[in-house]
Amino acid sequence: MMQASQHYSTTFTVDRSPQETFESVTNVRGWWSEDIKGVTDQAGAVFFHHYKDVHRCTIQITDVSKGRRVAWRVLDNHFNFTADQSEWTGTEIVFEIAETDGGAEVRFTHVGLVPQHECYDVCSNAWSGYIDGSLRNLITTGKGQPNPKEDGDIPAHQDAATVARAGHPQPADA
Repeated sequence: MMQASQHYSTTFTVDRSPQETFESVTNVRGWWSEDIKGVTDQAGAVFFHHYKDVHRCTIQITDVSKGRRVAWRVLDNHFNFTADQSEWTGTEIVFEIAETDGGAEVRFTHVGLVPQHECYDVCSNAWSGYIDGSLRNLITTGKGQPNPKEDGDIPAHQDAATVARAGHPQPADA
C-alpha cells in the first residue's frame, strides 16, 4: 500500500471562515478554469475540465460536506504530454477545510498523483499554482487566476508548467 505522503499535497491557511473558504473551493470556475462545464458544488454531479489541447478530464463530485470537505473522483483524463493516459483516471482530489484561530486551513491532496507518474512534475507544479496561488487568492481577495476561456490569456502561474510540458515529447496519438 502506498504511503499518504507520496500523494501530492499542499496546505495553507487563510483569514476567512471555513464556510467562505468552502464556497471558494466549490467555485471551480473562479480558481481553476473558466471553461468548466457542469455543476461543481453538489455530490454526485459530474463536471468537465478542458484546457486547450493540453488537458481534459471528467470529474465526479463524491463528497460535499459544507464548510469542511470536498472530494472528486477523476472518471476520465487526457494529457497531450504523457504516454500513459490513465495516470489520473480513478484518482481522488480532496479539499479538507478546518477551522483555525481567526480563519481556516485548507489541505489539498491529489490521492494517486505520485512522483512515479510521468505527469507528476508538470501536474504538481500546476496544482501548486492553482491551489497555493489562484484558490488562495480567490478566498482572500475574491479574485482567482483561473485558466481563461479558450481564447483568453494564460495565467502567469501556468508559465512553469508550460516550460515543463515543452520538455516532454508529444505522444503519437496527441
